[in-house]
Amino acid sequence: MGDHPKNSRKMWRKPKRPLNYDLLNEELYVLGTYGLKNKRELWKAHTELSRIRNQARSLLALTQDVRSQKEPTLMKSLTRVGLVKENSTLDDVLNLKVTDLLARRLQTVIQKRANIKSPYLARQTVVHGHVMIGERIVNIPSYTVTVEEESQVNLSPEIELGKTKQQPPVEAQPEQPAE
Repeated sequence: MGDHPKNSRKMWRKPKRPLNYDLLNEELYVLGTYGLKNKRELWKAHTELSRIRNQARSLLALTQDVRSQKEPTLMKSLTRVGLVKENSTLDDVLNLKVTDLLARRLQTVIQKRANIKSPYLARQTVVHGHVMIGERIVNIPSYTVTVEEESQVNLSPEIELGKTKQQPPVEAQPEQPAE
């Protein structure tokens, strides 16, 4: 009983000790650096990273022949996203940090590519639909940009680095004589 497609599950886990002073300072620094909306977005990234690292640890525990079959799948998916290089090992996967994952978000990529001043302004630009990947508009700041898509990320044509194109002034109509 219970699992139904309409009833989605949480995609994050809270920290075990949320009132740890050092953890709070670190979280606030990361929130400000990457322009996250709330701590839940950070916890989602931590949970995704722990899932990836757990896969790597389970692959290390397998025998060599089984590992040689399953390891390329994980490495190929992480290489496609841009988290590891082409010839990386499982040790590189275990050394990943949450900032590596957050750096692949659309919000962060567009901030660097378009020289937007703050991550919060980059988030607003994405949410308002001013960012395109190829020919499609993407308005999800947490969208993970792949290596192939990274060169296609740009601002939409009506945006010029933070300024909208000005509309031509409306000409005043001549006054009609009163009858």
